[in-house]
Amino acid sequence: MTHNLKLKNTMKKFFFIALLLTVSFAAFSQPYYKQAIGLKFPGGTSITYKNFIAGTNAIEGQATFWNSGVRFSGLYEFNFYTFENVEGLGWYVGPGAHVGLWNDSYATSKGLKTRLDLGIDGVIGVDYKVKDIPLNVSIDWQPSIVIAGSTGFSPAIGGIALRYTF
Repeated sequence: MTHNLKLKNTMKKFFFIALLLTVSFAAFSQPYYKQAIGLKFPGGTSITYKNFIAGTNAIEGQATFWNSGVRFSGLYEFNFYTFENVEGLGWYVGPGAHVGLWNDSYATSKGLKTRLDLGIDGVIGVDYKVKDIPLNVSIDWQPSIVIAGSTGFSPAIGGIALRYTF
């Protein structure tokens, strides 16, 4: 129980720091693309869709598939284009949530009482829009805390995304 409390406090600190960075590094630039869809690896295979909805703020949806189940994540990302010498390069941070569904054999092997996970996520990463071609590349870390289901901290989510931009 104490371990879970420490993990929750760690995530609260992460979100607080992310919020401070967001406020401190306010960027007034425009994103280099409006929407992007593609794949993200490792940690399973994810279909990822990113859409800028207000200035440099974006939402990202992910559907991640692996042999043990599926996970649907939604993220709200604050994007910053503060690398003046590299056009198209930015970084992002934000909160999110996920729903995970385990298959029966995985749930049984882990002694889980439910096949459903619900949790909160955070994300931090870098994003690059390749000049003159419709390609976006990003790399990020997406830690999460499962608050219902197989509770605990999951530090191993995130990866490299390759997306077609439009």
